[in-house]
Amino acid sequence: MTSAHAADFAFLIAESGLVDWPLAGALLLGVGMGFFVVWTVTRHTRRVAHENAAELMEVAKREAAVAAEEMKQKAEEEIRRRRAELTKDFARREIDSEVRLREIRAHEESLALLDYQLEQRHERLNRESAAVRQARDAIRTLSKSVRQRLEGVSQMDVEEIRTALREEILLECQDELRALRRETLEKSERELEMEAQRTLIATMQRLATRANNDLTATIVQLPSEEMKGRIIGREGRNIKTFEAATGVTLLVDESPQTVLISSFDPVRREVARSALEALVADGRIHPATIEEFVKRAQDEIGVNTAQAGEDAVSRLNINGLHPEITKLLGKLKFRFSYNQNVLDHSIETAYLASMIASEVGLDPNLAKRAGLLHDIGKAISGELEGSHAHIGAEFIKRYGETPIVVNAVAAHHEEVKPETVYAGLVILADTISAVRPGARAESITSYVQRLERLEKLALAIEGVQQAFAIQAGREIRVVVAPQMVTDDRAREIAKELRLKIETELQYPSAIKVTVIREQRFTETAT
Repeated sequence: MTSAHAADFAFLIAESGLVDWPLAGALLLGVGMGFFVVWTVTRHTRRVAHENAAELMEVAKREAAVAAEEMKQKAEEEIRRRRAELTKDFARREIDSEVRLREIRAHEESLALLDYQLEQRHERLNRESAAVRQARDAIRTLSKSVRQRLEGVSQMDVEEIRTALREEILLECQDELRALRRETLEKSERELEMEAQRTLIATMQRLATRANNDLTATIVQLPSEEMKGRIIGREGRNIKTFEAATGVTLLVDESPQTVLISSFDPVRREVARSALEALVADGRIHPATIEEFVKRAQDEIGVNTAQAGEDAVSRLNINGLHPEITKLLGKLKFRFSYNQNVLDHSIETAYLASMIASEVGLDPNLAKRAGLLHDIGKAISGELEGSHAHIGAEFIKRYGETPIVVNAVAAHHEEVKPETVYAGLVILADTISAVRPGARAESITSYVQRLERLEKLALAIEGVQQAFAIQAGREIRVVVAPQMVTDDRAREIAKELRLKIETELQYPSAIKVTVIREQRFTETAT
């Protein structure tokens, strides 16, 4: 209801006489005030609504801006992804193009090579055709010559024809036969030597062993200098008892806190070392305890010896050996040959023989067995007569070893004739193990004597002017007089010297013989 309507309504009430004018004025005033209140509230509500709408519009704008930014980022990410995919596809296509280009170039090179090969083949065919034509012409000429000779031969009998043809062929082919024989011999020796070197190098490269040191005596460390007096004892009683029980020589000198055990028998030296160390550790040193500890050390060495034999057999994976053979094999642990441990040498020889047998297609187990047992005779007491190869072969034969192994053991020093190739393998493996660097020790005196003996053997041959032993005695170079010695004789001198060295000289390795025949002619222009 508006204010006009309210006034009209108040006037009508006043005119009707229902109320008086003051009441109507009050009513009118109340209506006006109500209208004012309503208008004020309405205006305030409208203003609040406008403010809320503006705030909502602002929030909507910000949300729209955020959404637009997110859409922009997504669009940029999509653009970058598509760009990366296009770049990757372009790189792949570029790689494919490069690969195809290389294939095309390879095909072009192959075609060029084929063209070159065709040209070479065409030229070779042309040369062969020319050679065939020349040979045909030569055959025609030879046919005419043979026909003429046959016409002259028709006047001779059969025996005269044979004699004439034989002499003519010998004269024409003598030089060719000599050259062919020399070339065949040199080629065969060279091929055999190369094959042997290849096999031996392949075998030795598979085996790595340590060098043996010079073993001449054993040193025992003492806790104090006072222990030396106790070892000697009153009036030398203890040291005499010890030497009598062990069979060694005990050297007590001014060396600080050390005692030297000397003996040619390595087993006795080991027993003495073990017993002396036990006595020093115990502290009770007098004749009774010395004999007790020496006996204990001997028993201990016996056990160690048996264990060493079993360890060697187990290490090489050899089956079926008699226990007596294994026990005797263990005694080689304390035996030395030129300061090389015989048991280690036997194991090394077994490995070498097995590997060489594998290289040449033989039974490696049989070769290994023969290589391990080849020096077993060195462990047998010296009461038996004969070389260690002979008594070792007899010993293993007694305990059921095969004839092949028995012969390989007996023949490894070529005292008997090798009957199988396995004997040769053992000989070769034994030599390699003995001559490897650091395997054996040799005194300077025997070394010099061996070199002098080698040179004297060469100088004793007629026609030899000079002889030089080089490379530690592993090669000798012989210079012969060119006026007295021909080329064929020089070859014979090399073989003759090789046989002399093999039969008359003891040497630890192979010796190469080189014979030099040189003739020089010098003129001086002035």
